[in-house]
Amino acid sequence: MPSVEDLYRSYGVLADAKDDVGQHKSEYQVILDGVKGGAKEKRLAAQFIPKFFKHFPDLSDAALNAQLDLCEDEDVSIRRQAIKELSQFATGENLPRVADILTQLLQSDDSAEFNLVNNALLSIFKMDAKGTLGGLFSQILQGEDIVRERAIKFLSTKMKTLPEDIMTKDVEDYIFAESKKVLYDVTGEEFVLFMKILSSLKTLQTVSGRQQLVDLVSEQAGLHQTLNPADPDSVDRLLQCMRQAVPLFSKNVHSTKFVTYFCEHVLPILSSLTSPVEGIDVQLEVLKLLAEMSSFCGDMDKLESNLSKLFDKLLEYMPLPPEEVENGESTSSEEPKLQFSYVECLLYSFHQLGRKLPDFLIGKVNAEKLKDFKIRLQYFARGLQVYIRQLRLALQGKSGDALKTEENKIKVVALKITNNINVLIKDLFHIPPSYKSTVTLSWKPVQKTDAGQKRTTEETSSTSPPKKPLVGPKRDSRQIYNPPSGKYSATLGNFSYEQRGGFRGGRGRGWGGRGNRSRGRIY
Repeated sequence: MPSVEDLYRSYGVLADAKDDVGQHKSEYQVILDGVKGGAKEKRLAAQFIPKFFKHFPDLSDAALNAQLDLCEDEDVSIRRQAIKELSQFATGENLPRVADILTQLLQSDDSAEFNLVNNALLSIFKMDAKGTLGGLFSQILQGEDIVRERAIKFLSTKMKTLPEDIMTKDVEDYIFAESKKVLYDVTGEEFVLFMKILSSLKTLQTVSGRQQLVDLVSEQAGLHQTLNPADPDSVDRLLQCMRQAVPLFSKNVHSTKFVTYFCEHVLPILSSLTSPVEGIDVQLEVLKLLAEMSSFCGDMDKLESNLSKLFDKLLEYMPLPPEEVENGESTSSEEPKLQFSYVECLLYSFHQLGRKLPDFLIGKVNAEKLKDFKIRLQYFARGLQVYIRQLRLALQGKSGDALKTEENKIKVVALKITNNINVLIKDLFHIPPSYKSTVTLSWKPVQKTDAGQKRTTEETSSTSPPKKPLVGPKRDSRQIYNPPSGKYSATLGNFSYEQRGGFRGGRGRGWGGRGNRSRGRIY
């Protein structure tokens, strides 16, 4: 084994040789043998091997393998030095292999080492983006779970920092093609991250690009399959996909396929859906997604049939008034519950689709059913006015910090819900029913719209709804607002902010199984 002096002597010969360095193969071999020495010899070898690597093509494999041995050394300082120099091997055909190796090294738990790997990957990304991506996607598709996870996170966080001259159309097309392969088998969290990656690509921010993303979500959602309401993974998969699809819809990218699926396959089994995450009102989550999608629904083949299903579901949440005896007292000891959150969603969706068939309530619903509906509407509207007065009185004179208390936040949301329902009910009481009013759903931020203004940046560059996190149960849960007791008292419904619950279990549940990967180095 060479000593430190031998290594310095060989280095001197190679450095002094200048253009003739390739003629001193024996000296370079001495440096390669340095990886078999002690800590000092290894540190020197880690620096010297990459410096002269390009001059000895017939020793390239031996040199790279020697450096890799140092990347796995027990001494962390040696590993760091070897990793720091690894990007110098990324030339020509070696680059994809170096990218693959660096991707595997992302599994390091040493923060300094991990940062070195990230920096090395970024540096070779700037040399050859597609070659680097080849190494990353190779490990995402075939690597161990920890490597796969960190490679995906690297792409989702680092790609947006790269300049346009690196992220060319050719590179973005490659990312899209490889991502589609990965999406055949992903967990919920991985799916969200890939949608974040893809939606940030410039080539996919056009109308045709967004349509491609919507088609991709449609495939993932399994809209060609019947939903099993008892399977929480299937329900969660549908919810996750819809959440990613909603921000992609616009007047040019329609939600018709998704709205149709919800009306035909989800609404009829709404009450039997199994919640994928404890504490989530899955029925309300579904109705909120349907409401958001309904705004961008295009021409629908079975519009009347689907509108009827929506109408019937709305009736379930619009109770009849209790019967009264002669003295005006109610015959029932309990007042019907007015579930405002559900009704806001259903009424909004019905109002949006009703615009496409404005004579539905007049010509498509029989007279008896229409009379029943108006009685329900009238009863609901009476209770609504009581709550609106109570809420306005409770919030009167409050501003600033006073409105930021949890109790008042809930009341503010409750007032938005009840005002929205009030506006929509007024439209339906018109003769003939009107569908002209516009409301902003209670959980959505109010959008300022100027003439000719394009969709907001938040809508066009994000794969998740505005102001909401992407994944995991990180959102606060809205508290239930309990109005004062009285003739119309009932809960206002669950004001749960959407929760991005992760898919149950790891890969292999719900979205297809990935076999166990081999352990150890697979360079």
